[in-house]
Amino acid sequence: MSQESDEVREAIAGELRLMDPSVRSSRSLVRQLLDPDFTEVGASGRRWTYDEMLAAMPEMDGAAESGPRYEPSTFTGVLLAPGLVHLTYETTLEGNRARRSSLWRKQGTATMWQMYYHQATPIPPGSK
Repeated sequence: MSQESDEVREAIAGELRLMDPSVRSSRSLVRQLLDPDFTEVGASGRRWTYDEMLAAMPEMDGAAESGPRYEPSTFTGVLLAPGLVHLTYETTLEGNRARRSSLWRKQGTATMWQMYYHQATPIPPGSK
């Protein structure tokens, strides 16, 4: 069940910004959106740290203005606790689909939500 609170809407906005090629190609903009304790398990199964993601993001899929872009759909979100939002959604990139899950947190006096954890799971062709 989705709770469309301001917190959930802000986390979704952050997620969408991270899919924007102008953000993906800028380490300084990505740095604003990723929590310093960030970890990701990508669709490939690779585990990424904050530093690894900052270094690699400008070269990853979806970072070139003229290249393929992520097409997100079916966002749902829940405020798990004050300062912690869980999002789930799907993406398509060049015909490849993935189910995604992210945790966004906002700590102390922070003004922005930051992605703390992200996981992508490939959806086999023909699956619903």
